[in-house]
Amino acid sequence: MFLELRANPTPGLREHLIELHLPLARSVASRYRHTPQPFDDLLQVASMALVKAVDRFEPDRGLAFSSFAVPTMIGEIKRHFRDTAWALHVPRALKERILLVERCERELSSKLGRAPTVEDLGEAAGLSNEAVLDALEARSAHDTESIDAALDDETETGARSEALGADDVALELVDVRSALSSAMDQLGDRDRKIIELRFVGGLTQTQIAERVGVSQMQVSRLLRSALAELREAVDIGGA
Repeated sequence: MFLELRANPTPGLREHLIELHLPLARSVASRYRHTPQPFDDLLQVASMALVKAVDRFEPDRGLAFSSFAVPTMIGEIKRHFRDTAWALHVPRALKERILLVERCERELSSKLGRAPTVEDLGEAAGLSNEAVLDALEARSAHDTESIDAALDDETETGARSEALGADDVALELVDVRSALSSAMDQLGDRDRKIIELRFVGGLTQTQIAERVGVSQMQVSRLLRSALAELREAVDIGGA
């Protein structure tokens, strides 16, 4: 039928081939039932990709139609996720970075038997710690809540939901964050690295000692000293 369609393209034969392969589109869309996207939307994307596949398929190359159509449909569904399955607008490059970090996070969690650190994710994804942190923060754009949504008494984690327009306690920390950022700039390179490894990378003092090339006791002393400087800077900034 495909050979006939190429030799004599008629709307009736084209529609027949599309309808004949609609179950294939449904099968591909079903692979993504576990995602937050409505199945009807995924089926529509797969069906539109099926139409493209019917129009572009070249039977004289000797491939089965499914071998050509399935990758086409999967590609369109992934593009749909990347371009439209976001509650907020996010640049495409950042979306791809988020998906990469999420994939590495799943793989490492299974492999390590624990939640991977920022450093683990950066090494697996080939990204800097800053890029990983940006991706982890930006992935919240997947979902947002309506300003008209009713408040639950408690979230799944037991924390009280917050309404838009309510007092934001985080605003009180703006000056503290500013003072802390300035104080971090005043620390030496080694002290900054130790703090990053401890509080960003999640390493133990023993692991930090191996990385930095000092004893565990020195790491403990350097941490105490650096944190004391930061606390003093924050207190001064708050005053």
